[in-house]
Amino acid sequence: MQSLVLPKRKSSWISNSLKEKLIHGFFFLNGILSVLVLLGIFALLLLTAIPAFREVNIFSFLFGLDWNPTSYVKEVYGIVPMLVSTFMVTLGALVIAVPIGIGTAAYLSDVANPRVREIVKPVVEILAGIPSVVIGFLGIVLLGPIIAKVFNIHNGLNALNGSILLAVMALPTIISITEDALKNVPVSYESASLALGATKWQTVIKVKIPAALSGIIAATMLGMGRAIGETMTVLMATGCAPAMPESFLGPVRTLTSSIAIELGEVAYNTTHYYALFALGLVLFILTFIINLISDIYLHKFEKVNR
Repeated sequence: MQSLVLPKRKSSWISNSLKEKLIHGFFFLNGILSVLVLLGIFALLLLTAIPAFREVNIFSFLFGLDWNPTSYVKEVYGIVPMLVSTFMVTLGALVIAVPIGIGTAAYLSDVANPRVREIVKPVVEILAGIPSVVIGFLGIVLLGPIIAKVFNIHNGLNALNGSILLAVMALPTIISITEDALKNVPVSYESASLALGATKWQTVIKVKIPAALSGIIAATMLGMGRAIGETMTVLMATGCAPAMPESFLGPVRTLTSSIAIELGEVAYNTTHYYALFALGLVLFILTFIINLISDIYLHKFEKVNR
């Protein structure tokens, strides 16, 4: 008997094609939704901030040296002290976190044995999950008195305290992305270096880290974005003085802490109210630029390693 060859069912092909279109449409809608949410946040901040500039000169706002919205004589809205404080605390955090983060990532990717790696990596991930309020409490109770005693000052709530705490919070991001960047360096780079007589240490420092530089820069930028956007830790541990900061041992007040302190008590539809949304707009633009730069470097790193 001749075997009958049944024709393939077209319905399965149609259903598979339909499934692919549905999945494609689902992910496309999610991407569009994310963009719309981002644009919505930007539009909300922009439209709410515009009324502030009807009463406040935009150049005085961006380049003014005083922030005193409750003055009985004349309300003053200048964000330079808060910008300086924000960048001071953030750069201080990066100075601490970047060397430690790169060193830890290099250790995990090239030196640590599997058992140690299985212990250290979950600890780093747990560190990312600690609430910022808890870290702020540690800054007040533990780190503040130590700083006051070491530097012989009356109060340890200052920019140095905030920098150390933000460094701790930025470390998980820097370590994770840097480790991935080092692992994605082609094995041939390491093999060629070792074959030429370089030690493991020299290979990591002079070959792998330079090859993964784009990924490391992206990790640094994302850590910077994490530090700039932090609120509760800097609110609790930096002293929150609205004046121009003089040193890392003096109190500072960042953009985020100013919004958190004042927005809950400000009168609705006042110049002060709209000015706080203008602060939020400035913060949004800063974090967007930082994340955009880090994304550019990440794509550059992926192209290099293809």
